[in-house]
Amino acid sequence: MRILITGGGGMLGLDVQRAVQQAGHEPVALTRAQLDIADRGAVMDAVAGANVEAVINCAAWTDVDGAESHAREATLVNGTGAGNVAAAAQAAGAWVVHVSTDYVFDGEKPSAYVESDPVAPVSAYGRSKLQGELAVATAAPESHTIVRTAWLFGAGGRCFPKTILRAASQRPELTVVSDQIGCPTFTGHLAAALVALAAEPVPGVLHVAGAGECSWAAFAAAIVAAAGSDCPVRPISSAEYPTPTRRPANSVLVSERGAPALPSWEAGLEQFITEFVEVRA
Repeated sequence: MRILITGGGGMLGLDVQRAVQQAGHEPVALTRAQLDIADRGAVMDAVAGANVEAVINCAAWTDVDGAESHAREATLVNGTGAGNVAAAAQAAGAWVVHVSTDYVFDGEKPSAYVESDPVAPVSAYGRSKLQGELAVATAAPESHTIVRTAWLFGAGGRCFPKTILRAASQRPELTVVSDQIGCPTFTGHLAAALVALAAEPVPGVLHVAGAGECSWAAFAAAIVAAAGSDCPVRPISSAEYPTPTRRPANSVLVSERGAPALPSWEAGLEQFITEFVEVRA
């Protein structure tokens, strides 16, 4: 089958392209320069002309802190743009798989979040992504899958592990927050699940994230260790590291709907380190 990938030049989009090919399908990848999903007419034309059976929307505004001061721009992409992609897929008779986020929750729940938990975003970024979920469900009510995931990292773009590895090579010690927990998710693992859902659709909302959970500080310590560095990681509180955006204290996602299970975040980190070394070489 032919699968259209929006945001095809991004960290996740690149891995989705590879996953589509590995699954024996034909990718039609469009980068942001080739398709601005906020341009409804361009999206309708692109999907209609691609002759595809499914669309995986990887295009997104991903600057979480930047969304606080550019909420309109973030919502234009994450909200309106997502709806444009879903509407175009619906008009073309294609299934749409849309990528959303753990940030649609407020992080106050003491246990892991499941698909039926009430949403309550506490940031502009989270609100923009929730607008996208609603727009997708409205535009393609019978032919959409919304995949909430978390803490993405991959070899093909900017991500937390790369930041940590760079900092560990430059500083005698790292300080990382330890009072936020979540599910680090390797984009290579997520990409395969997205392609599987495009080929054998499951309607509605699904939680698909790396198995297990950890804090940012524990993740950082694992990254440093995996790279063979001895740079110490000192845990700190979120209050000691203020950011423009309030992050959920608990971002752990699990599925009550039998969503595709991903390997552990540790396995994802191991594969990331291997790919990152290959890319640098």
